[in-house]
Amino acid sequence: MSSPSFLRTLCNLRWVAITGQAVTVLVATEWMDIPLPRGPLWGGIAVLAAFNIYATWRSRHPGPDSSRTAFLHMLVDVAVLSWLLACSGGITNPFSPMFLLLNVVAALALPLRWVLATAAASLLGYGLMSVFGQPLPELHSTRLHLWGMAVNFLLSVGVVLYFSTRLVSALRLREREVSTLRERFARNEGIVALATHAAAVAHELNTPLATMTLLSEEISEQTDDDGIREDAHTLRQLVDLCRDRVRELAASAEMGFRASVDLDRVIDRWQLVRPTIDLRREGVLPPNLRVEPSIGHLLQALLNNAADASTQAGSQRVFLRLRCEQDELIGDVRDEGKGFHENLPFSSEGLFRSSKPEGMGVGLALSHATVERLGGSLSIHTVQPRGVCVTFRLPVRFGRKEFP
Repeated sequence: MSSPSFLRTLCNLRWVAITGQAVTVLVATEWMDIPLPRGPLWGGIAVLAAFNIYATWRSRHPGPDSSRTAFLHMLVDVAVLSWLLACSGGITNPFSPMFLLLNVVAALALPLRWVLATAAASLLGYGLMSVFGQPLPELHSTRLHLWGMAVNFLLSVGVVLYFSTRLVSALRLREREVSTLRERFARNEGIVALATHAAAVAHELNTPLATMTLLSEEISEQTDDDGIREDAHTLRQLVDLCRDRVRELAASAEMGFRASVDLDRVIDRWQLVRPTIDLRREGVLPPNLRVEPSIGHLLQALLNNAADASTQAGSQRVFLRLRCEQDELIGDVRDEGKGFHENLPFSSEGLFRSSKPEGMGVGLALSHATVERLGGSLSIHTVQPRGVCVTFRLPVRFGRKEFP
């Protein structure tokens, strides 16, 4: 439990303690007619209430050393408890074991040195209360002890259970966060390794791409068949597309350089690579919208995943909807596949894990990492009658030709 959270919890518990102390004094002095010093008792309760008002306000603006502040709070609780017990029986008061409860509360939330300091303060307060405490009247001591011990036990069980359950919940939450961070770290390491390898391959591809360009030109010039000439022209377009992608990869590695792309052109290039896919598009983008290349890569990865999923299910349709709302780009990519694989639970954090027979498990992990880096969000849900829809929301800038 964090220190600011502990301070707020301590203030809430202190209000419960103040209420219980006030009820106890009323019952003991008015209903049971026990001769107790009402002025000192009500004065101690009033001081604790005034302090808790200040502490509640102060807990909303915790200082740099919240653990030290929490110890000071515990010190006030020990002092007031010592005062109240000294005025109502001292060591014979059945609520004297409350000092132990204060130490349990401190041990569950504070560092060791402050726990030891709280224990020392409790020992001092218990000792002073034992020496200077006013004994209870003999007529009521036995009955008060029995009832007081029962109430003390119930209060102790309630407080310990409250803090224990909160501590267990906090530990489980921390374990989930650590597990998520561990998966993200492993994914990011894989992405860095993949990017390093891709950069090396990009330099090696220049020569074969240049050769393929010359061959496609020679085939187009030497043939009289219109069909072959058209195929050669398509091959030249695909080679040019590969060369542009290689150049983009090399350019993105340059320090301080961030280009911008047109999503409409990205979609046209994707349809050139996947001509058999029937892309059903909705929505219109602003004409001045230019985004950074990673958003284009994100869209292509999602379209490829959707196309593969639809193809495996016997369909060639992919649905795309792009729109801008205020300063956000919102996209929906839907396929007509079979949904999530039953034997492979969906995880956007994992890298190199795929439910597709020939999939590398890279696309969705890279998409999630891109959205995370750009400060957006990505969600996935199944749709009826079949298929999966991936929705992403990303902040964008309008009217800029390239990013600074």
